[in-house]
Amino acid sequence: MPFADFKKPVSFRFDSVIWDWNGTLLNDLDLCIDCINILLKKRGLPLLTAEKYKEIFSFPVIDYYQKAGFDFSKEDFSVPALEFISLYNTGVRDYGLHGSVVTALNLLKNSGKRQFILSAMHQDLLNETLAQNQIEGFFERVYGLGDHYAVSKIERGTELIQDAGLEKEKTCLVGDTQHDFEVASALGLSSILIADGHQSKKRLKQTGAPVFDSLDDFCALVSGKMTLA
Repeated sequence: MPFADFKKPVSFRFDSVIWDWNGTLLNDLDLCIDCINILLKKRGLPLLTAEKYKEIFSFPVIDYYQKAGFDFSKEDFSVPALEFISLYNTGVRDYGLHGSVVTALNLLKNSGKRQFILSAMHQDLLNETLAQNQIEGFFERVYGLGDHYAVSKIERGTELIQDAGLEKEKTCLVGDTQHDFEVASALGLSSILIADGHQSKKRLKQTGAPVFDSLDDFCALVSGKMTLA
């Protein structure tokens, strides 16, 4: 398994990086918590703390909604899902990147790595938020989804790999959820997870993938400055 021996210095052996967007590069955690709490409050349900959110957020998102307290015997999942999307789309323009994103992207660019995005965000909004944050030029291709329900990224990931001619053994997916690990595994890719997004470090470590506290640590890995103990 990649990076299995954490007692030795780790080298970044990949030629291509596929980035997740929400939570990994885009720092939208607070927005997502605020949006879901508006829906919960409207239904008289207990609100989520950040800690609780990170312990229950999952894909498919219908499972997460149920864990949050929504009762789909009383309403169809599409009702709160579309309410959430409306709130999120209105608020996302006020949210930016994690602090070390540009540093990480530049580090990979300057070392000759190819970079891509694979996201569960709708393609149009993905394009818009990338442009808003002025980083679209780092990526060869940007793949989002065409619906609002974020069911799976595997099909789009398959298209990305084929369209870009990527060698799977030389490609790594960087994300912030267990689902990103699952997507990478389904695509035959290695993965690295960053515990600064939508799920707790404890949950991420259950995957067995390398888990970093932040993109600062990822940058140290790429530049060869980090030794994992």
